[in-house]
Amino acid sequence: MLRTVRTLLVAALLVVLTGPLRAESDSTLRVFPDGERPTDHRVEPLKDLNGYFPFEVPESPTAWDERAEELRRRVLVANGLWPMPPRTPLNAVIHGKVERDGFRVERVYFESQPGLYVTGMLFRPSEGEGPFPAVLSPHGHGGRLQDAGPEKILQQIRNGEEKFEASGRFPKLARCAQLARMGCVTFIYDMIGYADNTQLSYDLAHRFAKQRPEMEGREDWGLFSTQAELRMQSIFGLQTWNSIRALDFLCSLPDVDASRVGVTGGSGGGTQTIILCAIDPRPIVAFPQGMVSTAMQGGCTCENCSLLRVGTGNVELAALFAPRPQAMTAANDWTKEMMTKGYPELQQLYRMLGHPEKVDCNPYLHFPHNYNYVTRAHMYDWFNEYLGLGIEAPIVEQDYALLSPEELAVWNDEHPAPEARGDAFERQLLEQMTEQSDAQIAALLPENAKELDEYRVIIGGAFETIFGRTIEGVGTVDRENIAKVDRGDYWLFKDVLTVPEHGEQLPVVSVFPKSVDWSGRVVVWLTGDGKAGLFDDAGEPVDAVRTLLERGDSVVTADLFGQGEFATSPDEFAQNRKVKNPREYAGYTYTYNDPLFTQRVHDVLTLLKWIEADDHGTKRVTLVGTGEAGLIAAAAAPLSGKAVDAVAIETGGFRFATLDSFRDRRFVPGVVKYGDLPAMLGLAAPRELLVVGDQPGIPAAVEKCYSATDRSQLTWVAGASNATTPILEWLTQD
Repeated sequence: MLRTVRTLLVAALLVVLTGPLRAESDSTLRVFPDGERPTDHRVEPLKDLNGYFPFEVPESPTAWDERAEELRRRVLVANGLWPMPPRTPLNAVIHGKVERDGFRVERVYFESQPGLYVTGMLFRPSEGEGPFPAVLSPHGHGGRLQDAGPEKILQQIRNGEEKFEASGRFPKLARCAQLARMGCVTFIYDMIGYADNTQLSYDLAHRFAKQRPEMEGREDWGLFSTQAELRMQSIFGLQTWNSIRALDFLCSLPDVDASRVGVTGGSGGGTQTIILCAIDPRPIVAFPQGMVSTAMQGGCTCENCSLLRVGTGNVELAALFAPRPQAMTAANDWTKEMMTKGYPELQQLYRMLGHPEKVDCNPYLHFPHNYNYVTRAHMYDWFNEYLGLGIEAPIVEQDYALLSPEELAVWNDEHPAPEARGDAFERQLLEQMTEQSDAQIAALLPENAKELDEYRVIIGGAFETIFGRTIEGVGTVDRENIAKVDRGDYWLFKDVLTVPEHGEQLPVVSVFPKSVDWSGRVVVWLTGDGKAGLFDDAGEPVDAVRTLLERGDSVVTADLFGQGEFATSPDEFAQNRKVKNPREYAGYTYTYNDPLFTQRVHDVLTLLKWIEADDHGTKRVTLVGTGEAGLIAAAAAPLSGKAVDAVAIETGGFRFATLDSFRDRRFVPGVVKYGDLPAMLGLAAPRELLVVGDQPGIPAAVEKCYSATDRSQLTWVAGASNATTPILEWLTQD
């Protein structure tokens, strides 16, 4: 087998063995004092939606561009929109015109994807020929038909929150009516579960609390299931796709000037405004109301999806709209500290980008959470300026005659609601989404080196987002040597690795040959038992390590997060932790936190980064993983850059698609959508790759990636009962 020798600082073999956690076999292997464990932020309580989410502005426009690209990909991956699904025909229907003073209203429905209907109301100016500027309005919780009621509206008027007893009761429709009077074609569309959008129920979309066993399994699964999480299928993602298609619909209208489009929504609609404007280049002005905050990020299941806010938050996500103009207000809710936490950072970013005038936040702390008359007036002025409406300020909202229930309803006898709904529709929808996504991913499989580069951009890019780190993103790794012990024919070293940028530590033990010259290869060998798995009960290296030492290789091992010195009991990290929220939705945990598997991938990258930066003249790096941790090695390899030359993996025939719980310590959101374990293995190309113990027949992702580079670098050993033997044979051939 061809071996490419290059000058590196360390040559590494990573072998990770499986098995339950057990106590240290030899206390001399312990790096930290008895009773202490690494100083690592990951042992602290998990972050939840009520955490603190500051925005740290990068030092330069170039640094912001790089960060923004990374964040946009995160938003797209989290929403299941990387790559973007095909835009199927909308088959839009507009009907039921109603005239009011200064505007007219029509009802709309279209298919965001085949069989999934989006419903809403279209407000158009009564005068003028157009094309008109347009505004897309995601409504937020309460729905477009939210009614304050006759008593509450009077109280709001007394408090200065609203002005009109009639239209003020329906504030979401009031803003659409006024925008239409100002000359904007305005579309307010129903969020899933609200008003006429009921193919998926309100209780499912917004009140989901308990897992449904009947909606689990590798076939016919539903939303919120483990299978859905593995494929990035969520209510949040469906709603984001509906928002994109709503913008498609609005921009397709003949009386709309698609170059002058704004977006505004409040509360949950503010969340959708943030997300849509982060990933869609068409809006030129935005007013994300009520959700730009360093505090609470959105409490509903429809505002959370796995991966979305890991390492970020709503203020930074809103910043993705910069330098396009956006404004908002602060209220006596989770946005109340915006004037000192969040808004100053947005101002700093806009100043750095040369447009300080294009961001604004007004404090209305005497009002509760709102998109009220006062806030709407601020929005009208903002859109007047940046949509170029040319209306003399101030703009004063006017009352109007309310629409009847019949005039508000999209579905009627002539336009009946779709029959497809409920559990059967939910299963069919996800099956359709899966088939479309699988076909799209399969079409990316490479036939040549150029196509492999494209595959790396999409599939490799997705895994970079899913695992949240590459070797370049590890940062500086500091080493503190704790001990150096002479053990006769080898040296034993104890070290603590600290990663300041991420607040992580790793206890490391290394052995180095004395009786033979060093080969130039350092073996980083990690087991499912942590570093204890490399040593027998007497504290001596196991036979495989002895073989490597006799060949002149040095060996490094460590406790990955949750192993050995991290664990206070054998079962402390037996499964993924979850936040305290009692609702059984994975997104409440993984919107904000990495799963255990991902944290261990980070530790592998830390070790490789440390070895790569060492100065002892290494010639070769080989990454090997056996048992359950073979999966960890497989995930780390494509993220390791040039730090690894060869990879050996025992898979045991495992696929992430077989998981049935997001509490399983092997669970990682999104990995099945992007090709499961075979895609990770394929992305190891062109490194030498040995795969042991997998199913007969090489998966297409592996075969095609290696055939596109150098097929001779791939060795596939199916069904091996003992992975150690073929791995050592592979490692020791010269």
